[in-house]
Amino acid sequence: MTLTLQQCTQKDLQKLQKISVDTFTETFQDQNSVENLNAYLERAFNLDQLEQELSHPCSQFFFAYYNAEVVGYLKLNTNEAQSEAMDRESLEIERIYIKRKYQKHGFGKQLLNKTIETAKILNKKKLWLGVWEHNENAIAFYKKMGFVQTGSHTFFMGDEPQIDLIMTKTLE
Repeated sequence: MTLTLQQCTQKDLQKLQKISVDTFTETFQDQNSVENLNAYLERAFNLDQLEQELSHPCSQFFFAYYNAEVVGYLKLNTNEAQSEAMDRESLEIERIYIKRKYQKHGFGKQLLNKTIETAKILNKKKLWLGVWEHNENAIAFYKKMGFVQTGSHTFFMGDEPQIDLIMTKTLE
């Protein structure tokens, strides 16, 4: 099964909002209160916020298509767009999501390969991401793909502080 990846543009704003809300909700609704989830969705995925992110010259979004359906997406950040202060040799995977029914088909690996390809084009030496400490499936996937935990930070889901593990992969 192969994905088709397409870079997002401003004309994709509504489609980006839909896949963002759908995949985040699907991933985290069972472990968080409705109030905290909704507060986060409104803050992170409102159209103004997404438009700003899409416009940032150091961020890139890619849709993952399978059979002409958007089944996931990827958001990459470099330089000052990174959500944590990192060196200029780093590329952040801020968001990497696949709809639940399309997981376990190698699509996450294809998105990660796109990330590595992008990092090499941009002369980046290291990938990093934050992953919720209770997202065991994602943590196992990242470990399998060569990421190691190098730190942690606090992430707010609504008004609830949660811990994200910082995981890093050094590129050859």
